[in-house]
Amino acid sequence: MSTEQFYAKLPRLKEFIEITQPHNFVDLPHDWHVVITDIVGSTQAIEAGRYKDVNLLGACSIVAVLNVAKSDEIPFVFGGDGASILIPPALLEQTKQALLATQQAAKTRFDLDLRVGLVPVTDVLAAGFEIKVAKLQVSENYSQGIFTGGGLTCATEMVKQDIPNNPYQLKPSTQPLQPDFSGLECRWQDIPNQRGEVLSILVLAMGSKKEQYLTYRTVIQKIQEIFGEDADLHPVAAKSLQLSFQHSNLLPEAKARATSQAWLPQQMYLLKEKLENFLGRSFMKFETKVGDVDWGAYKQIVTAATDYRKFDDMLRMVIAGTADQREQLNSYLEAQYKAGKLVHGIHLSDRALMTCLVFERNGQQVHFIDGADGGYALAAKAMKARLQRKAANWSAYVKMMKLRKVNQRQSGSSLEFHTDDRFNLPVPDALPRHSPQALQTLLRRHRVDQR
Repeated sequence: MSTEQFYAKLPRLKEFIEITQPHNFVDLPHDWHVVITDIVGSTQAIEAGRYKDVNLLGACSIVAVLNVAKSDEIPFVFGGDGASILIPPALLEQTKQALLATQQAAKTRFDLDLRVGLVPVTDVLAAGFEIKVAKLQVSENYSQGIFTGGGLTCATEMVKQDIPNNPYQLKPSTQPLQPDFSGLECRWQDIPNQRGEVLSILVLAMGSKKEQYLTYRTVIQKIQEIFGEDADLHPVAAKSLQLSFQHSNLLPEAKARATSQAWLPQQMYLLKEKLENFLGRSFMKFETKVGDVDWGAYKQIVTAATDYRKFDDMLRMVIAGTADQREQLNSYLEAQYKAGKLVHGIHLSDRALMTCLVFERNGQQVHFIDGADGGYALAAKAMKARLQRKAANWSAYVKMMKLRKVNQRQSGSSLEFHTDDRFNLPVPDALPRHSPQALQTLLRRHRVDQR
């Protein structure tokens, strides 16, 4: 039986908190594939001020595959410096070509290396992980894929393995390829927040599956308790959206979508962007209706179709708040981290960055949100540092307990050990069940690379 309509037929969840209920997820069909893309050395590129290029290329891989899928609905998630996309077997060969064209464009047009890979779902399952999927109705025009089971993390590790002839990585094409980035737009100014701060947050829960779901539910509820309801913590307010006319803001889209990298085609595309922005600004200002598009309501349509919170084996959010609210959240997350319940990373900015996929002005569209100046990528860097500290502390603790066991044997006393079936490690009976994994297990299963 064909599985191509698997995702299209999934029921839509209505509330974000529903992602913490395991019965809302179903297994991804075994004949599907996982697409993984990421910018190699993205942290260094961001630190060099190229965060807009990094974000744009993360979105390029998604739009390229969506243009292959056309009307077929497939799930994806934007990670800031890359993406994860799930595809049925019928799209495999065309997707490979789209990814190779995107990889080539990243190198020739932006001088950045885009790693692209494909992993069969069967290989993820053979490695002992699952890919479970749900679909969240974010707005009338955008449904978001939600993923759990550790399978996307596993697929990412498979693609990133630094081994000769990695079978999951696609080798760069030696033939010139033309990518299709139709629908990609990057025309809004960076979006300031009137509350003062924009936080890019990553949270990875620890423990058993049941404990993880409970931790995520508790964290989401705590964030709402501190920051308020959706309208309060949303990083994009309609009144803050302003179309850009600055050359530096419009150039990344022109480099990605101009018919040629020669000077004249790029200048012609830039002129097209500015003209369309002038018309769009005028239509929105005077609340003009053109065809089926109500430009007076367009900013609200955009705001509603943003992906400022999502879940792909971890919780990702970009939210707005005050310094006091940030301190409250930091204190809470740090306490949960020390208790062994989660690992987190936060990046602080004063504005958000938005990259758009617009296929219809009054229809299918999604607006990818990240914190400016690094966002998710630098939050991941902070998370990795915490993971390594936790793993190192745990490794030292295990060594200490082993030494104590030897000493107690020599003195005639005993210390009883059992095996923790979640971590596959010998653990002293006195150790709390929610303690963190040992070094290799922790970094193998939950690693977040500094890209």
